[in-house]
Amino acid sequence: MRKITFFLLCSFLLFSCVPAPQTPTQTITVYATSAAEPWLRGLFACAADLSLTLKVSAESPDIYLRLGEPEIFISPVYQIGEEEILVVTQRESAVQDLTLAEVRKLFTDGNPSVQVWGYASGTDMQIVFDQFVMEERSVSSSVRVAFSVQNMVDVLKSEPAAIGILSRQMLTDDLRAVYSVGKVPVLAVVKENAAGQAETLLACLSN
Repeated sequence: MRKITFFLLCSFLLFSCVPAPQTPTQTITVYATSAAEPWLRGLFACAADLSLTLKVSAESPDIYLRLGEPEIFISPVYQIGEEEILVVTQRESAVQDLTLAEVRKLFTDGNPSVQVWGYASGTDMQIVFDQFVMEERSVSSSVRVAFSVQNMVDVLKSEPAAIGILSRQMLTDDLRAVYSVGKVPVLAVVKENAAGQAETLLACLSN
């Protein structure tokens, strides 16, 4: 009887020490334009709640975040929020609130007393600005180009004469909006074969 009890006890201890099989964590590849980067924080928070792993990569991401509508819809697109685009200066700048005509003139003709900053053509922020403000007019060659939204923030903070384009989320206490370009949707473009995997994550982000 003692031998049987000892055998059963050993068997119980052996099997209780064997780890239970774990479900592999699902990995979703994500990427965002520099203008849409603030929305990645919410995406990571939702992924943590849902026990998903996110990998940031520009190479064929499952979910691609951007501002404004793309010209051509190839993959499924979901709106996950809204963002206001602003023309911004330093808080102490002599530039006061501007009209649409005044903003347009700055970006088409320039101004020797002001450093006008935009983004490379084809970036989502510049596309939105061109649609709302320029209306098929060309931006002056004198307009300086910021390579990212954070670069634009740094320039505006360091150059008293600078004026540029930012989203509302990136506006800090030492910067001031002098014109509101308008509000645009924040979109998640989802790779077609990843739509099912991404739906739950995007639903969380939209709440």
